[in-house]
Amino acid sequence: MIAAFDGFEISAVHGGDAWKICNLMVANEERFKRYFPKTLEQNLSPTLSQLFVEQKVKQFESKEEFLFTLKHSETRALAALIYIKELDWEKGQGEFAYCIGYTFEGRGLITKAIKFLTVYAFDELGLKTLQIIVNKDNPASIKVALKNDFEWQKTLAKAYAPPGESPLDMELYERYKSEVKSS
Repeated sequence: MIAAFDGFEISAVHGGDAWKICNLMVANEERFKRYFPKTLEQNLSPTLSQLFVEQKVKQFESKEEFLFTLKHSETRALAALIYIKELDWEKGQGEFAYCIGYTFEGRGLITKAIKFLTVYAFDELGLKTLQIIVNKDNPASIKVALKNDFEWQKTLAKAYAPPGESPLDMELYERYKSEVKSS
């Protein structure tokens, strides 16, 4: 476990997560198809989810990409998936991506999870720059960035094309590891 807060736990993805990830993706298919189409298509059945999880565990171990789960501590219900992806180890840079199930939205869970994972990314992974890339029409995700001290950098013109749609402009938010540690 990476962190615990408000009755929830953040952990690295593991082999036993496949069924829960499949259930989360299928139950939220309409919500996730626009911004998480690849994760969704890789988790539309338990068999696909098992392959997905095996790949993500290997990527975590090889430091190619980090997938975390956010689960309710008591019920073990999977609330969200959070990635640290697009890693550039030479620059010390990574990008957060996250999705939350509809039954858990609106509670500030992603904001709190990103707070803990930002510390993890800086202190445990040694990253220096973290990014959140979001569409301007996603105010909840913008709030996550701003509440975690990510600052708007620029608009990325036509940076992401949802399936079957024209490319969208995306907003880049970044946070940098402070050189001075507070005591």
